[in-house]
Amino acid sequence: MIVGIDACNLNHGGGLTHLIELISNVNLANHDISKVIIWGREDTLGEIQNFPWLKKIIPKELLGNTFKRLLWQKFQLEKSANENNCDIIFSPGGVFFSNFRPFVAMSQNMLPFESREANRYGFSLRRIRLLVLRQIQSKAFSNSSGVIFLTNYAKEQVIKVKGDIISSFTIIPHGLNARFLSSPKKQQKINKYSFKNPFKVLYVSIVDQYKHQWNVIEAVAKLRKEGVPIALNLVGPYTFIPSIKRLEKSMKEFDFYNKWISYQGSVPYTELHNTYKDADLGVFASSCENLPIVLLEKMASGLPIASSNKGPMPEVLGNTVEYFNPEKPDQIYETVKNLIDDVGLRSEKSKASYRLAKKFTWNACAFETFSFLEKVLTKHHELKELK
Repeated sequence: MIVGIDACNLNHGGGLTHLIELISNVNLANHDISKVIIWGREDTLGEIQNFPWLKKIIPKELLGNTFKRLLWQKFQLEKSANENNCDIIFSPGGVFFSNFRPFVAMSQNMLPFESREANRYGFSLRRIRLLVLRQIQSKAFSNSSGVIFLTNYAKEQVIKVKGDIISSFTIIPHGLNARFLSSPKKQQKINKYSFKNPFKVLYVSIVDQYKHQWNVIEAVAKLRKEGVPIALNLVGPYTFIPSIKRLEKSMKEFDFYNKWISYQGSVPYTELHNTYKDADLGVFASSCENLPIVLLEKMASGLPIASSNKGPMPEVLGNTVEYFNPEKPDQIYETVKNLIDDVGLRSEKSKASYRLAKKFTWNACAFETFSFLEKVLTKHHELKELK
């Protein structure tokens, strides 16, 4: 069996991380798979480790705009897949225009399927793009022979919007790179910290409308105003100009002299584990997610976590964290304050989330993913024989 992977629309974020780890951790000896063909941009495929069984193809059309990429996928992907004797194609980006069959799609982006969250972009090209993406992904899920969801929440949300999934589907959560595993620190009382050596709060995520970094800033500012020696480190690139402008405005309003807010922008994935090690508390304030890898990384890093109560977070985290409504700065303030004030609570939660994080492995994710591809292909052949 030869598997093709269409990675032409993956170049950053959790989707790229998933692809890198999937290829790095699959053991083909556990599957009836002899070769994997992957199509993508040069910068994307450059991030992926080389293997004797892996063939990388970089179509020149992918260097152009979105329209050129879609044309290539519609008219050229099937030809390339057939030339390379592919039996099935996996589309981790969930956008698939090719006539090649069978294929398996993956749902990794919840924004197109949550109207309230998409409406945060107002009347903009981003909002229009999300509306179009909802239609494109819904059609891909309907045309596919199988769909992979990351969480049960994501599956239910997609079904609520587009209707039942006719094809086979499964739930396969993301994994976690072992280098992020770091035993929980011994928690210290807040009086052990000072404004020269502050209690460090870390929020790793892209800067976007539904991530609510400005609400976290307001909450931490309130704690600072009360005399709590606390600092905030924000890490992550931005993808929407109004969002970074809103963040900069909030930083200027609450920390005009740049004393306690640090915005690092993007940190390379290979170095990100060191960022977690320097923190005392992890915060995650997103209101729209599928299964955020950065949240698993926070858990693995032994940090006590204050998390959004929206989306799949309660399903993924259970009772291992303290929750808040990310749209309400006062709730973020109360939750962070409770954790800061209660050393025992911090210790309890950090140990619980660390234990839970160890259950998420990329080995398991890779095994389950390629096993599902085998299952879908077998079912496809059976149906063809019946016809």
